[in-house]
Amino acid sequence: MRALVVYAHPRPDSFNAAIRDLVIERLKASGAEIRLIDLYADGFDPVMGQDELGDHFDESKNQTGLEAHVADLKWCDTLVFVYPTWWYGLPAMLKGWLDRALLPGVAFKMPAAPDENIAPGLTHISRLAVFTTCGASWWLTQFVGAPGKRTILRGVRLLCAKGCKTAFAAHYLMDSSTKDSRAAHLEKVARKVDRFAKG
Repeated sequence: MRALVVYAHPRPDSFNAAIRDLVIERLKASGAEIRLIDLYADGFDPVMGQDELGDHFDESKNQTGLEAHVADLKWCDTLVFVYPTWWYGLPAMLKGWLDRALLPGVAFKMPAAPDENIAPGLTHISRLAVFTTCGASWWLTQFVGAPGKRTILRGVRLLCAKGCKTAFAAHYLMDSSTKDSRAAHLEKVARKVDRFAKG
């Protein structure tokens, strides 16, 4: 297994960092090779500017400045996201990474004819996982529609291999969490990662 972990949290002492470290530890224990993209630590720019947008659909130009991210996406067969859910969705940093790095010609193929849809470009990825924290409750997150989870586990998954295996774990009510709730969640994440890595 070649696992790319995409991590998005600005604080190195966050609970998300503990989740990231545990995910990497359990994946390594299963024999996986790991690459980590730490978007905040790397100083990734999530903003797609006018010039970049102008080249976005030109596959001869659109990877400029994103070569390392594209290489990581092509290398992996497993894609794991660790991030906090803010306003029920992805942090702007992570959404910007999806906008900029999941490029035409890399993550998907543009339609070849009128009225056609895009075609998947990440069919070498057979495992996809999300490990997140949510300030809101499970019920409130579901009521709003869990847009962050859906963006990745539905939207990105459509670009991956057919039958792509998924895993998901969220610590809800993070803003009122306790030491015990956080410890229990880490145990849950460990179990989820171990099952995820076996299939």
